[in-house]
Amino acid sequence: MTLHIAGMGWVTPLGSGIEAVWERLLRGEEASASAIAGPFEKKSYCAFRVPAEALAGLPAHPRLRRADSISRFAVAAGMAALADARSTTNSEFIDRTALVLAVSNGGVSYTKRFYHDIFKTGAGSASPLLFPETVFNAPASHLAAVLGLTGASYTLVGDGSVGILAIQMAEDLMAGEAIDHCLVVGAEEVDWVLCDGYHKWRLTRAEPPIEPFGKPSRGTILSEGGGAVLLAREGSIVIEKIHPGGNFAERDAASRWATKILSELTSHTASAIISSANGTFIDDAERAAVWQSAPDARVYTPKPALGESVGANGIWQVMIGALAARTRRLPAVLHARPDTGLRLSATGTKIDKPDAVVLDCGLNQQIAGLRLSANN
Repeated sequence: MTLHIAGMGWVTPLGSGIEAVWERLLRGEEASASAIAGPFEKKSYCAFRVPAEALAGLPAHPRLRRADSISRFAVAAGMAALADARSTTNSEFIDRTALVLAVSNGGVSYTKRFYHDIFKTGAGSASPLLFPETVFNAPASHLAAVLGLTGASYTLVGDGSVGILAIQMAEDLMAGEAIDHCLVVGAEEVDWVLCDGYHKWRLTRAEPPIEPFGKPSRGTILSEGGGAVLLAREGSIVIEKIHPGGNFAERDAASRWATKILSELTSHTASAIISSANGTFIDDAERAAVWQSAPDARVYTPKPALGESVGANGIWQVMIGALAARTRRLPAVLHARPDTGLRLSATGTKIDKPDAVVLDCGLNQQIAGLRLSANN
């Protein structure tokens, strides 16, 4: 079957609101990083945080009273996607709508707090009320409760490519006649312990900017937020093809996978590629793939503006691809030459065709992609 995007919603370090954030991206704006202090050795790390005003429209729901920020991001993005689609959440819609949540690191701060209590004063001190918030499917549970969804609800755990794999899962769910819509949400929160882990893996840098396709790679900056797409059988944006990609054990294999995905998705020459380049080894793989498979395409990565939000980034990339196809505009364009990357424009570049390819290479050995176009 053919999937369509009927509605979109996001919560980002640049704020919320589809049009508002898109215009800020087109103007070349980038989020400001803030410091997250750790409890040991007076360490601190930079991260892109969601501003408080981006969550101002959340409902006063009982399930959100103790919910972690990752659940709040998921709920805000999901509700915005439904509003964008002008969907009425009546009983028929609820019965025929599935939910798939894409996540990578989960509710880090609650997990840290729960196990810190155990470590500090023993197992008997850890509150059982905290434990439900430490599991990966907590945000999906909160979102389903707020929206009143009682049908199929899934949580898919992966790396940066998990958003695309969640859309593929939605396609499978909607292959039958029982489901008419699927709300796919990607969400991530950032915490000191998460920043410390990625720092130890030598994937992050001390401070901005994120420099995609740079030589050498200097690392990325973590961020947080949520993104959501409401998939339907009709809509203004068509998802033409999903490439599930695969896993790679070595970085050279990432380049081969990226080339394979792009060569199959750009058979009709996509005018735009939404890249996951983030200042790490991912850039080398995607640079080589673009140069071999689509050297004339315009390449854009949202990571310098929004940061590396892992679980949310895949959905953000899909949304940016949809907006680029719809408006035929693209923010700052990068030319992915084999030796270097060059920023060509930061004011909103026009693209020739209403289509885009999303290429998503994760930090934990997964890679996938999809192709979409606008019905105009």
